[in-house]
Amino acid sequence: MSVKRNALGKGLSALLENANTDITTTKLEGEGKVVGSVSSIEISKIETNPFQPRTQFDDDALNELASSIKEHGIIQPITVRKLGYDKYQLISGERRYRASQIAGLTSVPAYIRIANDQSMLEMALVENIQRENLDAIEVAISYKRLIDECSLTQEQLSQKVSKQRSTITNYLRLLKLPVEIQLAIRNGDLTMGHARALINIESEDKLLDIYNQIVLNSLSVRETEELARGAKVEVKNTGSAKTKKVEKGALSFEQTQVLEDLRAVFNTKVQIAKEPNGKGKIVIPFKSDNDLQRILDLLDA
Repeated sequence: MSVKRNALGKGLSALLENANTDITTTKLEGEGKVVGSVSSIEISKIETNPFQPRTQFDDDALNELASSIKEHGIIQPITVRKLGYDKYQLISGERRYRASQIAGLTSVPAYIRIANDQSMLEMALVENIQRENLDAIEVAISYKRLIDECSLTQEQLSQKVSKQRSTITNYLRLLKLPVEIQLAIRNGDLTMGHARALINIESEDKLLDIYNQIVLNSLSVRETEELARGAKVEVKNTGSAKTKKVEKGALSFEQTQVLEDLRAVFNTKVQIAKEPNGKGKIVIPFKSDNDLQRILDLLDA
């Protein structure tokens, strides 16, 4: 049974901890933290930025994010500026910061910056993006950091990284996908092509339903695009010339209620993938070995 990966993944995190590509290798005296790397910082040591232009946050959206953080952790670290000994100021990620407080976290993963290091940050992130071992979500996070922290427009960013503006936009839109799908992209279970076919779907339930059908039926990008448009998709059975129809939204009202009950019992986003002939599968996702054992204990109860 595999051990749960670090939420940041090995690509960007390893690069930022590498002295050759770091913003700086300055170590914070007495604190054991390196500027430019990702460190766990106590929330009580972080103060909000008084110049933050955004002053209102949607409570429902914050509570939803807090629930996601409880279940999956923080996928994208916040960014802070070093103020003094064991004291930091928030630069970006205030929604994640506030939601982490609601979720009851005492510490959060954070990039640490020093004053007047913007040009060095920009150079490091642009260099990181050119690396081949970054997954699509890590690239998207780097693009977002360049825009948010270096005050770049998408047009300016496209020139710096030699990418079309539409490419930049598509990567940034990946960060709006549900956490489960972002993790699937990071783990290599979902390709960028599949993700692009999903980003126009507004309903999270529909997104997760189609994602499960991709996994269960090994759908191609083209089949995913058709399914996203609401079309029926024919999937060949392994070792047989026969085909089977795969449709979305085939659950009855009663089955939908059962699905909600299962999600409440297992405290995870259970999915039911049903075929028109009545056959199907129940998918119970888990986020760690301990979470899997918790689910197994419930099944044995």
